[in-house]
Amino acid sequence: MDNPLTSWQFWAVLSAVFAALTAIFAKIGIENINSDFATFIRTIVILCVLSGIILVTHQYQSLSAISSKSLLFLILSGLATGASWLCYFRALKLGDASQVAPVDKLSVVLVAIFGVIFLSEKLSVINWLGIGLITVGALLVAIK
Repeated sequence: MDNPLTSWQFWAVLSAVFAALTAIFAKIGIENINSDFATFIRTIVILCVLSGIILVTHQYQSLSAISSKSLLFLILSGLATGASWLCYFRALKLGDASQVAPVDKLSVVLVAIFGVIFLSEKLSVINWLGIGLITVGALLVAIK
């Protein structure tokens, strides 16, 4: 049996579990706080946790070892993540977690489409069917 720690599927499932917990914990946490300030607190926690992980595991790299292209796209990714988090927390503040989270997961659909457009990834008919079902499912769950 393969080591699950080297399996992308294992880490993807854990990501889904933690993303689900994120929605529930955030919805409870933003009850009496501004959503942007809540995002700020969340960001500080993530920064501290990742700093600890990098220090303990000795994974720090010099910024000069990173190509300018990689650095640019990591900065753009960070900006997109920040915008996503701000929008997500604002949506959670205004709506039910059980509706906000599925609409947020339409990002899965957009990643597939953007992957085809920008990364020249290929999807089969079955893959496109799955993308369509995810879209319909997310919208059906979001209906009140």
